[in-house]
Amino acid sequence: MIYADVLAHPEQFDFSIASLGPCTIDSPVKGRDFVEDDDQITFASQVKNILRLQQSGQPFPAFQKAGPRARIFHDPAWSHAALLTCGGLCPGLNNVIKGVVNVLWHEYGVRTIYGVKYGYQGLVARYGHAPLHLTPELVDEIHEEGGTILASSRGNQKPEEMVDTLERMNINLLFCIGGDGTLRGARDIAEEAARRQRKISVIGIPKTIDNDLGFIEKSFGFETAVHTAFDIITTAHNEAEGAYNGVGIVKLMGRDSGFIAAAASLANTVVDFCLVPEVEFTMDGEHGLLAALGRKLDRFHHAVIVAAEGAGQHLFNSTEIKRDASGNILKNDIGLFLKDEINAWGKKRGIEVNTKYLDPSYHIRSVAAISSDAIFCYLLAENAVHAAMAGKTNMVIGNWNNYFTHVPIALATRQRRKIDLDGALWKGVLSATQQDEWFAGVPKGK
Repeated sequence: MIYADVLAHPEQFDFSIASLGPCTIDSPVKGRDFVEDDDQITFASQVKNILRLQQSGQPFPAFQKAGPRARIFHDPAWSHAALLTCGGLCPGLNNVIKGVVNVLWHEYGVRTIYGVKYGYQGLVARYGHAPLHLTPELVDEIHEEGGTILASSRGNQKPEEMVDTLERMNINLLFCIGGDGTLRGARDIAEEAARRQRKISVIGIPKTIDNDLGFIEKSFGFETAVHTAFDIITTAHNEAEGAYNGVGIVKLMGRDSGFIAAAASLANTVVDFCLVPEVEFTMDGEHGLLAALGRKLDRFHHAVIVAAEGAGQHLFNSTEIKRDASGNILKNDIGLFLKDEINAWGKKRGIEVNTKYLDPSYHIRSVAAISSDAIFCYLLAENAVHAAMAGKTNMVIGNWNNYFTHVPIALATRQRRKIDLDGALWKGVLSATQQDEWFAGVPKGK
């Protein structure tokens, strides 16, 4: 796990933030407590770990604190900003766009703000995507809508071509809203700009509905996804209860990390089995899922299964690896697999089983953000603008121990964050579902 790795070998993790140069311009931001670059948020949260690091003499892992600086690098009067959205849709994209535009415009007086269409494609001339000129008036009501007014795309573009476009447009502030693939693209742009000695601040804003970026405790859209999944799970439960031996199967997002499935199962405790990529399970045998399900149906005649999309991939025979345009491995459909296996199992046993399979992924991804997520989106956007104006680059805005932080992109994309199987979230899921008891064959009942 990331936390244990850093505490064991802090010298292997670089928390330093790249800067374009000294800040010599007084900030136009008023009425704020300014943050200094040496203000830090400790990585370790428990006192015993902090003391151990101090006593060991090892490097002390800490994030640079986000927030407005009293002196900034970029002159607002001469600044040109661009922002883009990449990858799949996620609740809150429009909120972030609106936040970036409003903070640039109202706090710093930046008047040239471009919305790059269709992600990184919009920075490559041959695609012919004309940018939008963004103003507070244009973005005034976009937070009420799901999706992104800038549209999105997947796939890699050459950093040389993208920096060519940034140079032609005289862009010195670039905001890249996306997940790990987007952030790697932002890193490549920042490195190419540095190679050319171009003073371009490249700032990432973490958009991964799976909540799986390293060194970032929460990304926007996650809370909305869990909130929306709640009603879907209730629907599956109603369907399951409405038929003899009814089984409701819900597949939720989570390619490599099962945070949405786990959090949704804990939020709506009608779930009987929560399957996540972090925990392998078998279908057959005394302690397999089918046997556990059989015990559940024998006693209660209905069950609800929530599966993250990356769960159970070891159960598929396919050896061919397929990837999407961004290079992400396409997962086999665990939901359909479970439905077919459970139906076949029921027929083999000669019992009636009524399965209902729900895959609400596209619905969840495209809804508007709930209020808590909307607040989080604005604060991410605000801190991204502060970082950019202060000349930070090749970094992403993070959130750690309830503070907003500056995280090097290389650190955020080093490894995916996974559910801590000894942590409160997963232990809560096991308590709520009692699934380990059903798998073991000695259920206490619910």
